[in-house]
Amino acid sequence: MTRHSHLFAVWLSLALGMPACATETDNRLPAPTGIAVAAGDGDSFRAAVEAAGPGDRIEVPPGEYGNGYFFTGLRGTAGNPIVIAATDPDDPPTFSGGVEGIHLIQPQYVELINLRFSDQSGNGLNIDDGGDSERPARQIVLQGLEVIDVGPDGNHDGIKLSGLIDFKVEDCTVARWGRSGSGIDLVGCHQGTITGCTFRHGDDAGSSGIQIKGGSADILVRSNHFEHSGSRAINIGGSTGLQFFRPQPYAGYEAARITVEGNVFVGSTAPVAFVSADGAAFRFNTLFRPTGWVLRILQENLTEGFIPCRDGVVTDNLILFRSDELRTVVNIGPDTESGTFQFARNLWFALDNPSASTPELPSVEVDGVVGVDPKLSDPLAGDFLPTADSPDVVHRVGAHALPPSD
Repeated sequence: MTRHSHLFAVWLSLALGMPACATETDNRLPAPTGIAVAAGDGDSFRAAVEAAGPGDRIEVPPGEYGNGYFFTGLRGTAGNPIVIAATDPDDPPTFSGGVEGIHLIQPQYVELINLRFSDQSGNGLNIDDGGDSERPARQIVLQGLEVIDVGPDGNHDGIKLSGLIDFKVEDCTVARWGRSGSGIDLVGCHQGTITGCTFRHGDDAGSSGIQIKGGSADILVRSNHFEHSGSRAINIGGSTGLQFFRPQPYAGYEAARITVEGNVFVGSTAPVAFVSADGAAFRFNTLFRPTGWVLRILQENLTEGFIPCRDGVVTDNLILFRSDELRTVVNIGPDTESGTFQFARNLWFALDNPSASTPELPSVEVDGVVGVDPKLSDPLAGDFLPTADSPDVVHRVGAHALPPSD
């Protein structure tokens, strides 16, 4: 049986509600790009995904598909991923209720596009390596997903990623997750990007918009919008049980070589926290009215052999705050090497009292700008772009000034 005829048989069996017939050939032979497997109700969706091989695109029509889908070992290939996508991006299929919407275990070359998850009590979407750090999930793309109303109590995440290598999260919206969870939680993930996403939640203590921990490294967080996205909008590091670190043996840091750039942060107790992290860059971001601190430098993993939090680089940010809303600009915890942090070319402006704009930092800032009104378009309405009246320096700092990527 040819690959085309096998796919037709799968489609026909799903349409008729019958199981697909086995064949004498491998049903995971490479397929031409653009071949689609039809999906309808929950049972046919499950069958279509389980039958998918390299190059298959599963088109999911609008509708309610329930929850509790577990798929192990989905395998696309380079140039021929398995794609699970909405037929209509403006009316996406919804996976609602239950503990989890979809859970992928050890997938490779898999893309999820324009799907909606809501009202899970655990995690909206969960992707992991099955607890085997020798077999990580690889080459995963999440694009245009909407994940809302997860939890709402406890450590429950909109998107939970554990043990991924080479992944992209693009143009997703995550809103309202567990009160001590994260919009996106990364545990032991490497070589990934999170770009163009929106996070909305509240300033709940214990929650975060993005958390990057458990030995994660080489992660880029670029051009996202954080709107009251937890007490720590982005938590670079954390406090992870040693058994959950990837790879093993653990490297002695929660997070390393993390870059956070070109993002807009509105509210949160602290827009960014560096926590047991070894080297992270926080650059060209716009921060508006945090309610506790601008940034935090903490050591929450006190295990012997772990490095102290160190070597953060904070540059070219546009930082707007009210002095009467902050406890201090920087919160420095014990057991850190805060003096190794570098600060340069940030613009600091206290909206309520420009004379109170000067921050107390753990090291001397190079070419910082203090007390200069940026005269932005309409910050209260979420418009942080410069105007014709903005000083020249404002065009060189903040999210709008991020240089083009390579």
